[in-house]
Amino acid sequence: MYLNKAFIIGNVTRDPELKALPTGAKVASFSIATNRVWKDQAGAKKEQTDYHNIVAFGRQAETIGQYVKKGSVLLVEGRIQTRSWDDKDGKKNYRTEVVLDGFQFGPRAAGAGTGSSNNPGGQMIDENTPMGSSSKEVDSIEYPTDDINAEDIPF
Repeated sequence: MYLNKAFIIGNVTRDPELKALPTGAKVASFSIATNRVWKDQAGAKKEQTDYHNIVAFGRQAETIGQYVKKGSVLLVEGRIQTRSWDDKDGKKNYRTEVVLDGFQFGPRAAGAGTGSSNNPGGQMIDENTPMGSSSKEVDSIEYPTDDINAEDIPF
């Protein structure tokens, strides 16, 4: 069995670039930065930032193009893919990216307005989530307020 799955939570480094394929399907490309902090053997704090290229297609690309901006926190789920192409000079180029399967908006910045979002409950948005669907309230369990008598338990 093989598995190619990536989960990344980080900050969007630039506004997503939205394009259309010849078929009319939308494609959004952007990158996410993640930080790693650790202490070296001497006890000094070290930090490393990694940048991840993300590509989204279809309805997800449209949603990302509409709601995601530079600095947004985003959780993305997808598969890692490396593609190659030859440039004008015949040089082979490579690009490794995460092809989006689903995503979730992170918390909004403090000054980022109070308007409602398409994803207020923070549910994962994937290719099977209908566009414009409002999130349903989760049914809650109502527990009895009466005291439970141990003799009433049937086992």
